[in-house]
Formats: sequence, C-alpha cells, structure tokens
Amino acid sequence: MAQIEHYAVQRDRTRLFALLTPRPTVDSVVERMRTVRSGWHPDDGVAVFNRVYLTVTEEIGRQIDFGRFADRHAAATLDVLFAERYLAAVEAAASGRRTPACWRPLFQYRRHPGLRPLQFALAGINAHIGHDLALAVVDTCTALGCEPADVEADFDRVGATLVALEERIREELMPGPDLLEIADPLTHLVGTWSLERARDAAWSAARVLWSLRELPELAEEFTQRMDAGVGLVGRFLLTPLR
Repeated sequence: MAQIEHYAVQRDRTRLFALLTPRPTVDSVVERMRTVRSGWHPDDGVAVFNRVYLTVTEEIGRQIDFGRFADRHAAATLDVLFAERYLAAVEAAASGRRTPACWRPLFQYRRHPGLRPLQFALAGINAHIGHDLALAVVDTCTALGCEPADVEADFDRVGATLVALEERIREELMPGPDLLEIADPLTHLVGTWSLERARDAAWSAARVLWSLRELPELAEEFTQRMDAGVGLVGRFLLTPLR
C-alpha cells in the first residue's frame, strides 16, 4: 500500500507540473543531459547511457525542427516529458533518494568492472523504454488534453528513430569482431532483448494506463508491477561477463 501511495504522489506531482509549469524545450533537456555528464567519468555506466540518449534526443530535436512529425508541439511535449523521467531518476540518485525499480540496476552497477559499455547502454534503454515511455505518453495526453491515438503517429516516429539508431549504437559499443561468435556471452545476452518489442509493449502499457485513469489504485498497481518487471530485465542485462 505504501508503494502504491508513493506512485500516486509521483503521478500527481507529474500532472501538476505538466499543467502549471511552462513546458521546457527539447534544447533545454539536451543542455541538462550535457550538464550532468560533466561530473561523470566516461566509463561510468550511467554516462554511457547518457551519451546514447543524448544522441537520440538531439536527433529527435532535429527532426522536430525539420517538420518531420505530424504535430511538432505534441512531439516536443512527448520528447521532453520522456526525457524528464530519466533526468528525475538521475537527480534522485544524486541526492540519495530512491529511484524507480527500473533504473535501480543501472545506478547500482554503474561502476562494476565486469560490465561492458553495451550492457550499460541497453540497461538504460530498457528502463527508459520499458517503463518511462508509457508513462510519458500518459503525461503528454494529460498535458495536452488529448487521447493516446492523437499522439500515436508521433510515438511511432520517435520509435522508428530509436530503432534506426539502435544498430549504430550496438556497432559502436561492441568491443571487437570476435563477438560475432554466437557462443560469446555478450552476443548471446544482447540478442535476448529487442528495442522494437519493448517499444510495442510500451504503447500497449500506455493505452492500458490511459484506460485506467479513473481507477487510480489499479493504475498504480499496474505501474508498480511494470516498473518491477523492467527492473528485473535490467538486472539480467547487467550480468557481469568478466
């Protein structure tokens, strides 16, 4: 019950922030990502994910500027509210507060010597897509007074950008051609997780949460279970390999 009340408080704060606070821009969250990374060592696991996510956010910002989204305002709102959930987790960890379960493995193992950069990147992407994206869709619909169907085209466009960048991310962080061997533990591990499947699950979760908005206790329980499940996958992705 205490956990459900904790999620309810977080939800209400997010909605109040969305309704009463001037909306930050994509440029502002990009700048915040650049600022927080300045205090981290490049090999820090959160710094690895931050570099990946910064690249994605910059690319989405460019696409919004170039008019490649159906609704530029809705796309920017979704992108910013999505990023703010990651940045809130960073701030919570920095101040010693409890982070969502989905982010806990990455912050706990960020300096583990047996983990490789690709594992850190995927663990962060798993947390952000598997948990934060669904909630960001609900936040966006609440802020704009619309339905999930109204932002589906922009959601798909963001997802397509993420999938297009995923292969490049894997290539950049894979530490050598020997990992093409299927028997290598890292090759096996990263092959068990799919960004595209995680994105599809996030959209389904967003629709469920939106349909449960008049049933807050059930919505919070669903969110809590989703958070815990994504955190479990994150721990699996951060299995030490050396």
